[in-house]
Amino acid sequence: MCGFIGEVRNIPKKMTTNQLNVLKLQNNLIKHRGPDDEGYYHDDYVSFGFRRLSIIDIEGGHQPFSYNDGKIWIVFNGEIYNYVELRECLQVKGYEFITDSDTEVIATLFCKYKENAFKYLRGMFSVLVWDKENDTLYGARDRFGIKPLYYYETDERIIFASEKKSIQLMMGKGEISHEALQHYLSFQFVPEPLTMTKGIEIVEPGTYLMKKPKGEILFERYWQATFNPVLMDKSDWIRRIRTTLQDSVKVHMRSDVPVGAFLSGGIDSSIIVALARELNPSLKTFTVGFKDEGFSEIDVATKTAEKLNVDNYSYIVTPEEYVKELPRIMWHMDDPLADPSCVPLYFVAREAQKHVKVVLSGEGADELFGGYNIYREPTSLKVFSFLPAHTKNLLAKVANLLPDGVKGKSYILRGVTPLRDRYIGNAKMFENEEKLFVLKQYKENILYQHITNKLFDIVEKEPFVTQMQYIDICTWLRGDILLKADRMTMASSLELRVPFLDKEVFRVSSEIPVELKVVSGTTKSILREAFRGIIPIHVLDRKKLGFPVPIRHWLRNELNGWAKQLIQESQTDHLLNKPYILDLLNTHCCGKRDYSRKIWTVLMFMLWHQIFVENRYDKEALIKLQN
Repeated sequence: MCGFIGEVRNIPKKMTTNQLNVLKLQNNLIKHRGPDDEGYYHDDYVSFGFRRLSIIDIEGGHQPFSYNDGKIWIVFNGEIYNYVELRECLQVKGYEFITDSDTEVIATLFCKYKENAFKYLRGMFSVLVWDKENDTLYGARDRFGIKPLYYYETDERIIFASEKKSIQLMMGKGEISHEALQHYLSFQFVPEPLTMTKGIEIVEPGTYLMKKPKGEILFERYWQATFNPVLMDKSDWIRRIRTTLQDSVKVHMRSDVPVGAFLSGGIDSSIIVALARELNPSLKTFTVGFKDEGFSEIDVATKTAEKLNVDNYSYIVTPEEYVKELPRIMWHMDDPLADPSCVPLYFVAREAQKHVKVVLSGEGADELFGGYNIYREPTSLKVFSFLPAHTKNLLAKVANLLPDGVKGKSYILRGVTPLRDRYIGNAKMFENEEKLFVLKQYKENILYQHITNKLFDIVEKEPFVTQMQYIDICTWLRGDILLKADRMTMASSLELRVPFLDKEVFRVSSEIPVELKVVSGTTKSILREAFRGIIPIHVLDRKKLGFPVPIRHWLRNELNGWAKQLIQESQTDHLLNKPYILDLLNTHCCGKRDYSRKIWTVLMFMLWHQIFVENRYDKEALIKLQN
């Protein structure tokens, strides 16, 4: 696991000592991604900086990696789980290897297949390849977006980086993207390819790029999620799912350092732990929770660990340390993320790093196998499909006249509104019209449907559940789930691996009919059946809770003073309507409505603004945040 910084210049130019020092500063900002080694390469057109976290003890792991007598230079962040098999195939074709590294396998594949090489890779990665002989830079990001790849283009060059902060070091504060801010308030994250900093974007998953000096940067898709249901006996599906996940966990456990696993109270992590335990009986597992009743899965995880006969280490997060670590967490995040669960993830990663260097986790199971509770909605709203249009219009008018909070209002509005007009992912914070009251510079032509409509167009003929899965894969998964997973583990120099987000696992999940995923109100039905008898029964049919965080209670009590102070001190008066936000907080504290997630969304932007725009933390403080 690693991180890198790189640039390609339009005009050939020797790198000065001062420019090399700046490159090293950029590289050192992401030291947490690779504390074990660093390396540099530069020529007239290209500069690379690299940080390495050593996971597999192999000769030739140092990067930037030179191949074919210096005609190819590569920096690569991630893990390729089928590199052993790819290497063997290439050897049969006559290729020779001088190292045991997956980096050399990528370089060899590239020499044989050029940009088509990326589709052969099974793993998580972001990569830059400098074809020196043809003066062309290639790059790519893995299918699901597990590993990040940012870029920033000027007239003179394009800069690439594993984290946005390395680019921002060269451009200063940068200008806030009002488009990104407006979308953030609905999604609770900045939807890709946008970032909160105008001009900096992120390469989309399943995409490769090409850039020649003086030429335009070109992007092409090498993979896109598609769904092709296959009719098969239930028993055959169970056998296929189980076999594929066993294989995925096996290849994801390739490592020369200890591998552990995160363990919550849910089915996804329990499946991963059960399968990993078969390969490593000494597996260590890690859990985090809170003292607040109903907001901790430690008891359930402990029981699961006992049933599976694995060690479990748990950590209880207090409100005080939760808010104390928020600036450090936001610095690592690069862009604001309003998902409160990123904080406990930071703490469990910090705890795990004391024992292991690699952890397995269950991200992606919900998106692939239909696990979110909201996927039951098409069934519950099916009655509305029988109503004529004029009846729906009448119901919509009546529902809109009802005060917010009245039971049934939300149900009716969802039932009479087409899916593409209301669904933007697993979580929605502010509606388009609500942002008019939050933002000082609200733009009526920036709607969240602009992000999702093009996605709905691709899957418009699919069942509603499949459409929702696709929207989540293309927004929520990469913008929230994988963002926090990468950043919170890398903050502790811990490598996270996600066996559900494997191209072979997706191949299977994409062929499962919807009727086997959501059955009689049960989500992930066929996945549960596949592991019945393998994971403990107390987990198998347990209702999905997500990663519960007591923000609702804390904003009324322990964190109320902190929230008000952050709102008052934040230098965002030109962007946000503070009186409206304070009114939301006061209404929430009175117990009239639960506005906790909306308030938290605004607070996290304000905290991000303090760190990256207001410079509340000087360079020494930022170094402390890193360490």
